[in-house]
Amino acid sequence: MKKNILVLCTGNSCRSQMAHGYLVHFANDKANIYSAGVETHGLNKMAIKIMQEDGIDISHHTSNNILEYKDIDFDFVITVCDHAKEVCPYFPSNAKMLHHNFSDPSKIKGTELEIHTAFQNTRNEIKQYCKEFMEKYLP
Repeated sequence: MKKNILVLCTGNSCRSQMAHGYLVHFANDKANIYSAGVETHGLNKMAIKIMQEDGIDISHHTSNNILEYKDIDFDFVITVCDHAKEVCPYFPSNAKMLHHNFSDPSKIKGTELEIHTAFQNTRNEIKQYCKEFMEKYLP
């Protein structure tokens, strides 16, 4: 039976979307992957671009609020930023809760290259985390 995995961030625009994309990629159909935010900020265009550079298309994703998924029985909930972990509304679940705070590349100010590098670094950290998650929990 497929596991249900929720990736949670503040606005469901960048980090959770990248994790969503990689978890789908690494899951090999072993899990249903969802991502949401405690708010919705829309999909970050640079997140789409940086994922496309690694062969993952998240352009069809939508920015969703966690409350949209209150009736799904999750096996895992992964928070990818401290803010989401702190303000996540309670919903009844037996899910294994995991947390890893990834830096928010959308907050970087600087040159185009500096911004691109920040997104690339966060993407690479998220990719590694998702790969290790799948190897550990859904081998």
